Amino acid sequence: EAFQRSIKDGVDPLTHWVKAYLAAEPATRLSELLEAAMERRYSASPAQRFYTGGGLHRFRNFNRADNVRVVSVREAFHKSINLVFIRLMRDIVRFYQFRIPGFTAKLLDDPNHPLRPIYLQRFADREARHFLDRFYRKYAGRDRDEALKVLLDGVRLTPRRLATIVRTLEPWGSLEQFGTLMRFYLPGSTLSKRALANYYDAYGVDRLDLADRGYIARVHPLELWLVAQLRHHPEATFVDVLYASARERLAVYRWLFNTRRKNAQDRRIRSLLEMEAFIEIHRAWSRLGYPFASLVPSYATAIGVSADRPSALAELVGIILNDGLRYPTHRIQRLRFAQETPYETVVAMGPSSGERVLAPEVAALVRRALIETVETGTARRAHGALYHEDGRLFVVGGKTGTGDHRYKVFGPGGRLLEDRVVNRTATFLFTIDERFYGVITAHVAGPDAGAFRFTSALAVQLFRVLAPTLTRAMERPTPASVETLLVDVQPDRHVPLVSQASESL
Repeated sequence: EAFQRSIKDGVDPLTHWVKAYLAAEPATRLSELLEAAMERRYSASPAQRFYTGGGLHRFRNFNRADNVRVVSVREAFHKSINLVFIRLMRDIVRFYQFRIPGFTAKLLDDPNHPLRPIYLQRFADREARHFLDRFYRKYAGRDRDEALKVLLDGVRLTPRRLATIVRTLEPWGSLEQFGTLMRFYLPGSTLSKRALANYYDAYGVDRLDLADRGYIARVHPLELWLVAQLRHHPEATFVDVLYASARERLAVYRWLFNTRRKNAQDRRIRSLLEMEAFIEIHRAWSRLGYPFASLVPSYATAIGVSADRPSALAELVGIILNDGLRYPTHRIQRLRFAQETPYETVVAMGPSSGERVLAPEVAALVRRALIETVETGTARRAHGALYHEDGRLFVVGGKTGTGDHRYKVFGPGGRLLEDRVVNRTATFLFTIDERFYGVITAHVAGPDAGAFRFTSALAVQLFRVLAPTLTRAMERPTPASVETLLVDVQPDRHVPLVSQASESL
């Protein structure tokens, strides 16, 4: 309902909420607005399916008791409630979509909007390139007979389907050549010469376009076209294939431009808009230290599907601890050469200025949320773990995360075809007072990860175990810029754990 209201106003849901709040409280400061935003409430129900990442997805909460709740962003942060973050990510994506040049809410409402054909053409070309890349990898380097065998292995052959395939691959072949291939690949059939002549005439490339031939053969039209192209141009590179397929790439998606299929058009336009939004989200995340070249364009990125690295997480929490300033990371502060000789030289780091990447109000809000997560949320085990030598309690903040990463392949009707364990991780990102921060990660890679059931509670418990060592490092008169502790824990199996404690600059 909020989204529909925002559509009518020509703004995204987040902007709609901010405008409504400021209209009611025009003297609100940024810090107050951010606190109010943390109290915005979202449903945690997993019943809804989300169209994202090019398909329909369902998400689950770690704690099933949250499934029937409507909770604030603040509580979801403290207790790691997945569905709230999925819905919040949807709002963020819509925020960026409304800022795409030329985008208006009417693009999805009006089937005659002038931008629709442009987006549909872009989608068709992008999707076609994706399939051609996949098919080229499948068939490149194979000879004619091998390529045909691989193609037919995925088809339940009937005379009609085989005739369509053979006539596409050998459009100028004679009736005799056609008959030879038909009888070879349909050895149990009793096709007469007249039947073969009828099939030869009915399924020629001059009778059916590429999309229809693919439909009849039950083969993706571009796969059919590519096998034919490589059959006659075996040395073609992928660039050659792209150049030669310009017309075919759009022809196989001609159905998409039929306005009677508005729902199909809308889904594909939404996919493109989502990708463009994630390009901008990635640009924003990169300023905060995100280490990879792109983000997975899916709401699941909000709960870790795009992955991260411990060092990048540590850099992010360092930015938060430094009031939104990003400083360069240095492992060496000073180099001394030829000590106690006439040539003694000391090279030291000069002062460095930070880059403002977050508003200080945002950094302060997140830092408070981290502290509250340790006091009342999923990282409660870390509360009271560290004390100064004089008995004062260190102020610890943190955020937990558990990843059970699996590779799944689904067939028609949502049937699960493959489920393979990739890895399992548990992470605790922490701050200590206003000077130190770090990340503890437990990680098991490969199929062995399926034997483990640990959660982020393991990483938090390790923080408690390491507390005495961390305390000694932090109580030094001149702390090292980076203290790295490598800990091997060996239960039934070997699990490498890495802890990094760094002083904020």
